[in-house]
Amino acid sequence: MVESRPEWLRLRIYIGESDRYKGKPLYLYILHQLKKMGVRGATVYRGIAGYGSHSLIHTVDLFRLSEDLPIVIESIDEEEKIKNVLPVIEEIVEEGLVTVDPVRLVYYGHKKKP
Repeated sequence: MVESRPEWLRLRIYIGESDRYKGKPLYLYILHQLKKMGVRGATVYRGIAGYGSHSLIHTVDLFRLSEDLPIVIESIDEEEKIKNVLPVIEEIVEEGLVTVDPVRLVYYGHKKKP
């Protein structure tokens, strides 16, 4: 078990599925940037419904599949690493929400079987 270290942070980026940057889906661009900048890992979640600053509800509809469902990109790393990526994220996210909060790290890694 890893000791609790308050210098670990969780970065969450809330955007829309249809958001683009340099011709790529924004969530993929962010994912590649996080990896390029050495962030230990990231996960992209696709929501089934949500709304943002425009108060327009986006949802999966049986008659019309929404192309702008909510996307959340989440990453946990040491404080310094997360703070280093924030200027990049702020530059490329034109519409959305970006949060950072402290986390208590309990375990990080993988267990190999003998």
